[in-house]
Amino acid sequence: MSAKSVAGVLVGSVIGAAAGFAAGVLLAPRTGAESRAMAADAVNDAWDSAVDSYERGARIMNEKISSTRPDMGATTDELRAKVDLARERMDQLRDSLSDAVTTTSAQVQDAVSSVSDKVAAATASPFEPEAEAEGVHVEVVEDEEPAE
Repeated sequence: MSAKSVAGVLVGSVIGAAAGFAAGVLLAPRTGAESRAMAADAVNDAWDSAVDSYERGARIMNEKISSTRPDMGATTDELRAKVDLARERMDQLRDSLSDAVTTTSAQVQDAVSSVSDKVAAATASPFEPEAEAEGVHVEVVEDEEPAE
């Protein structure tokens, strides 16, 4: 748009608004006070309607949020229960592992002690055979014919 056409639109709008105002004032069936009261009522009605719409929307949103909270609360409670169960299971596993390590350590200590005692006993006393050796008879057999 050119500057002339923009200026023309603005001038036309101002002239039209002035003409409409003048026609409204001259041809109005009511007095100014009545017209202002009607305008104020219309504005108040529009305001009340906007407030009602806002309150209705807020109430609907609160209902939607309230209806989802129990689901979120139930899910949160379920997750907390699962975490607590996992912690309890980890504590049980830790206790059983600790018991197993303690028991195995004691068994290894006993085995080391036993082997150590046997080695000490074996090195402390000279070798003593438990039974007397019986006589051994060695027989030499010669071949009847030497192999050629």
